[in-house]
Formats: sequence, structure tokens, C-alpha cells
Amino acid sequence: MENPLEQFEIKKIIPFNYEGVDLSFTNSALCMVITVTFLIFSFALALRKRNIVPNKGQAFAESVYDFIQGIIGETLGNDGVKYFSLVFTMFTFIACGNILGLFPYSFTFTSHIAAVGALSVLCLILNIIFGVKRRGWRYLRTFFPEGLPWIMAPLIVPIETLSLIAKPFSLTIRLAVNMSIGHIMLKVLGTFIVAMGFFGFIPLVADMCIIMFELFIALLQAYIYTTLSCVYLSQAISDEE
Repeated sequence: MENPLEQFEIKKIIPFNYEGVDLSFTNSALCMVITVTFLIFSFALALRKRNIVPNKGQAFAESVYDFIQGIIGETLGNDGVKYFSLVFTMFTFIACGNILGLFPYSFTFTSHIAAVGALSVLCLILNIIFGVKRRGWRYLRTFFPEGLPWIMAPLIVPIETLSLIAKPFSLTIRLAVNMSIGHIMLKVLGTFIVAMGFFGFIPLVADMCIIMFELFIALLQAYIYTTLSCVYLSQAISDEE
């Protein structure tokens, strides 16, 4: 049986080193470029002619917009409109990256902690920036809520700091692990299709069912990641202590 973890191996397409730093263009980077390019051109194509009675492409694009608007409305309220571009980009990038990984010979970059972790850390940094911009120095109350006695500061401040740092970590692990497990199952069952000969139709049917389930998981995990990110953003910009 082939190693099911080989599908997660990052391979160099264009090797490049600069002063000892590996800046090679890899299969992971290629799939990210494909994802971003597909999103830009597909939405540009769908919305190039906006009609009162939308066609199929426009209707799909508008449904995605409405879906993201619903997430923002539930988590950020009316003030969340200004963050629409960030949330929309986050959801579509992760969802398309998850789905792209289901195609043969592609690469699931959302299964790598480094890729997802970089996005999660970026979201954390933006949350801090937005929080400081919205609340000013009162943002520091995130680490020590108002009303607590100052004698508890040595205990509360480290706990709240760790809690803040743990947010991108939890987002990363949740997404990467879920995408990895599903692809490992697909790979394992795929090896049995040929190995079992005539009875290979059994793992084939199971593989097809898992692919359909993985498609659902791909969209679900994008939704969960986006929703939790919006919740964390809401906590950062909230005026309530």
C-alpha cells in the first residue's frame, strides 16, 4: 500500500534560494495561485453584466454574497459591513482551497499547518489592529477586564494573553486536521480498489461516498473557520468589557 501521507508532501516546482532562504515555488503555492486566479475570474465573469433578473452565474455570485452577509450580520452586526471584503475573501479562499484538494493530482494546501497558520496569524494581527483603531487604549482591557481588583493582574493578564494567542492555533488545527483526515481515508480506500480486484467496487463505492461527504466538510469547515474568525473580530472591536 502506498503511503497515504505522501499526498501532503510539499514539492518544489521552481527551486530558488536567496542567501540561504528557501523561496522555491512549490505545489502548495501553485494551488494557492490557482485558487486566487479562479476566484477573481469566476466572480468577474459572473458579475460582468449585472441584470435585474440575474442569470445563473450572477445568481450564484449573489447567493455567496448573501451568505457572507448573513455570517457578518449574525456575528458583527450592522457595523460589520466594513469588514465584508476581509470575510468574503477568507471564506471563498478556504472553501475553494478545500474543494480544489478533492481533484486528482491537486494539492490540499489547507491541510498544512504552515499555510493555514499564516492566514490565522494574519487574522489575529488584523483583529488587534481593528481593535486598537476602534477602541484605542481601551483595547488593553482585553487582557484585564474592568472591575477586577488589580491584585489579580499577575494571574489574569497571562491567562488572557494565552487565550488570545490560542485563537489562531485552534482555528489552524481544526481546519488542517479535518482536511487531512478525510484525504487520508480517500487514499487508503483508493489503494484497495485495485488490490481487491473484482471486489474493488466495494471500496470504490465507499470512496465515492466519502468524496461527497468531503465536499460537505470542505464547505462546512470554511464556514466554521470564517464564523469563528468573525466572532473573534467581534470580541476585539466590541465596546463592551
